[in-house]
Amino acid sequence: MTQTIQVGSDIPSMKLMTATADGPKEVTTEELFGGKKVVVFAVPGAFTPTCSAKHLPGFVQHTAEFAEKGVDTLVCMAVNDPFVMKAWAKDQNVDDKIVMLADGSGMFTKALGLELDLTARGLGVRSQRFAMIVENGKVTSLMIEAPGGFDVSRAEAVLAEL
Repeated sequence: MTQTIQVGSDIPSMKLMTATADGPKEVTTEELFGGKKVVVFAVPGAFTPTCSAKHLPGFVQHTAEFAEKGVDTLVCMAVNDPFVMKAWAKDQNVDDKIVMLADGSGMFTKALGLELDLTARGLGVRSQRFAMIVENGKVTSLMIEAPGGFDVSRAEAVLAEL
């Protein structure tokens, strides 16, 4: 079993896919996190009830407040492919406010040690619901939800952490 990433840990070095208006784009973790203050929030899946009704909309709604607190980039991550993430971003009117990070095979989620096995429910291995603040590639705050929870990783809680 992978060790769960912790405050003080470096973000693992790897290549990821983002959903952009021009289609999927490869990005490295160094490009995404290097020299920046980044808030990442992860959801079990795009288009799922809590994720679509509360989690992503909260971050979209509070984008300006994150910028005021010095956040350079907001990242929404799910174990979904970039095409699903792009469709979800369009459905949620994300525009360019949030980087939609597609962890299609769950490799980044597994490297963080934050996978959630939902195969018994027909959903495969997904990400736990969590949020983290990353400064220049190093985790400075990590908020992992209890199973089924939606409290510590919501936009308002992350803003309070900043």
